[in-house]
Amino acid sequence: MENRSTPSNFIKNVITEDLRTGKVKEVITRFPPEPNGYLHIGHAKAIWINFTLADEFGGKTNLRFDDTNPAKEDTEYVNSIQEDVKWLGYEWEELRFASDYFEEMYKRAELLITKGKAYVDDLSADEIRQLRGTLTEPGKNSPHRDRSIEENLDLFRRMRAGEFKDGEKVLRAKIDMASPNINLRDPVIYRITHAHHHNTGDKWCIYPMYTFAHPLEDAIEGVTHSLCSLEFEDQRPFYDWVVAECEMPSVPHQYEFGRLNLAQTMTSKRKLKLLVDEKHVDGWDDPRMPTISGLRRRGYTPEAIRKFVYEAGISKSQGLVDLQMLEHFIREDLKLTVPRTMAVLRPLKVVITNYPEGQTEWLEAENNTENEEMGVRQIPFSREIYVERDDFMENPPNKYFRLFPGNEVRLKHAYFIKCNEVIKDENGEVVELHCTYDPETKSGSGFTGRKVKGTLHWVEASQAVPAEFRLYEPLISAEEADEAVEVEGLDSSVEKSEPSFLDQLNPKSIEILQGFVEPALKDSVAQDKFQFFRHGYFNVDSKYSAPGHLVFNLIVSLKSSFQPPKQG
Repeated sequence: MENRSTPSNFIKNVITEDLRTGKVKEVITRFPPEPNGYLHIGHAKAIWINFTLADEFGGKTNLRFDDTNPAKEDTEYVNSIQEDVKWLGYEWEELRFASDYFEEMYKRAELLITKGKAYVDDLSADEIRQLRGTLTEPGKNSPHRDRSIEENLDLFRRMRAGEFKDGEKVLRAKIDMASPNINLRDPVIYRITHAHHHNTGDKWCIYPMYTFAHPLEDAIEGVTHSLCSLEFEDQRPFYDWVVAECEMPSVPHQYEFGRLNLAQTMTSKRKLKLLVDEKHVDGWDDPRMPTISGLRRRGYTPEAIRKFVYEAGISKSQGLVDLQMLEHFIREDLKLTVPRTMAVLRPLKVVITNYPEGQTEWLEAENNTENEEMGVRQIPFSREIYVERDDFMENPPNKYFRLFPGNEVRLKHAYFIKCNEVIKDENGEVVELHCTYDPETKSGSGFTGRKVKGTLHWVEASQAVPAEFRLYEPLISAEEADEAVEVEGLDSSVEKSEPSFLDQLNPKSIEILQGFVEPALKDSVAQDKFQFFRHGYFNVDSKYSAPGHLVFNLIVSLKSSFQPPKQG
């Protein structure tokens, strides 16, 4: 696989020093998604960092599901995440689940209670929030903070036994309600949730909070470098507190990097799930979605995504990456590998009146002008063809070089044609053009008699294959593209207010057209990719395309002025 090493970065420097000094013997990382949604483009960066850094130093990476919130988790997400990681080109050392360690976590929680470092609280979530304080004001102690060790152990065990209702009690770490770091003001570490768990069934009715479970999972697995996004930086003191106070034999360390934020792209799983649930999109794999499965269905390749995250790099700062950067790498990946063919998306029939009726000739066309090894194909040409409706104007402006009455253009791989007559229906709409061709101007014949400024793509009518084309724009309107960062794991159990982000949705994010492709594409199957002359790169849709019904997704348009940054 290309890009098997990361560019120089602060995490690589830390690992190099840890190995040099003997602080660690082997590099062990983990990719720890929550199974409450599908992976998105932001996760691709985290996957790349964890797997590539470990591989670079001869270490290993576990795929671990942080499944501590059964109310929002599902095996559908577990399966899709595994599929996406493999599709991106990565193999994990071991498959783990946080739920594998629930018994160990429970024992560590009891250890905290016996040390006077945790207590059972009867306050509601709102009451706990009200007493937490602010950035400038200290929090206030819960009235239950000074319960005895014996009472806390009894209540916690009764919580596990199922004696209490959801929200009736929680277990909190006992740290410092006056700490300047709000995350250390007695955070909740266990809550009651009577819900079926995808992995443990109904064995448990209390579940550890993500921020308590995560450091324990890392320690249990012997993770040496726990790599996460920058939003977790303020959580690092609590991460270290949990590892130390729970007396874990293995001590992992957390390092934070800037997450990948893509312009005009929403990566909050909560918001993406709402789009799916309310059917604003066609599922998690809708080609407009920034999910890995959506990008795959649209036609992106794992190679392009890996190159994209490589060029985005690793730093401690948060930044917004231009969407054109991602588009640049899929163009680069496809330009030498896919056939360049012709498709007419908005067809207008052209009758070549001086071409012999009933005759079809086969013309030679190169498959990729930049890659001769892809060879040539034969395309049919006859009296009737389709051209793009946008390539004709009855009353054109100056410097319009396509078809209009009296003008001559070149047909790609074929002949010059001249527009002589415009046929309209009863409503005055143009429905057909009558043209003549010059047989001396055949492509490849060496004709030099005169030049024309316009070249049109086309499809021969009698053998044209009907096809559906889906054109995409970003889901979020450009002027509404900013999105507040949400930290997965820290807030995944918190219900949000009215999702006003729906007002930002782009009503033109999808356009569906009915047109034609060359007959050579008739037997195309899902994930076959093509460059359609003057339109862009397209991918055969894996969901709706079927024999006799081709559906093409626009991957990306042909041109961009974007230049990727240089590493190093």
